[in-house]
Amino acid sequence: MIKGIHHLAVHVRDMDRMLKFYKEAFGFELVGEPFSWENDAFIDKIVDVPRSAARGGMLRAGSCYMEIFQYREPKPVAPGPLQPFDRGYTHFCVDATDIEFEVERLRGLGMTFSQPGPIDVGHVKSIYGRDPEGNLIEIQQTAEHCDFRMDRLPPVAR
Repeated sequence: MIKGIHHLAVHVRDMDRMLKFYKEAFGFELVGEPFSWENDAFIDKIVDVPRSAARGGMLRAGSCYMEIFQYREPKPVAPGPLQPFDRGYTHFCVDATDIEFEVERLRGLGMTFSQPGPIDVGHVKSIYGRDPEGNLIEIQQTAEHCDFRMDRLPPVAR
């Protein structure tokens, strides 16, 4: 039985900078200790990346986990962050109660937005922005009549 999505992962160039950003921007806290590996065939098998070397950490905010990796080896194939139209996972979304306030707060922490403010499409207000390394993050605020509000998810069984 699938219980739900456990975490998302982001590859970053500067892990220390991005740990600080995600803590200040979204309230993520480090869970346990950071980890690292190099020349470890067992880990290479798990991540399916031969001859890898990286460090990382698991973060938590609310009911969401996020894993951050900074790979030293191998070097990335893509020179920059993915665009919304690229194949694969391109962004994650956070839900806000006051989106206008959050957009300004996040701007102050180094996020950039191509739009001046959120766009209201009726059931949701939304804006896409980029963290200090260019990774895409959607900020949304759902209207009361929206079908996919977070407060309509079933409680997590413990």
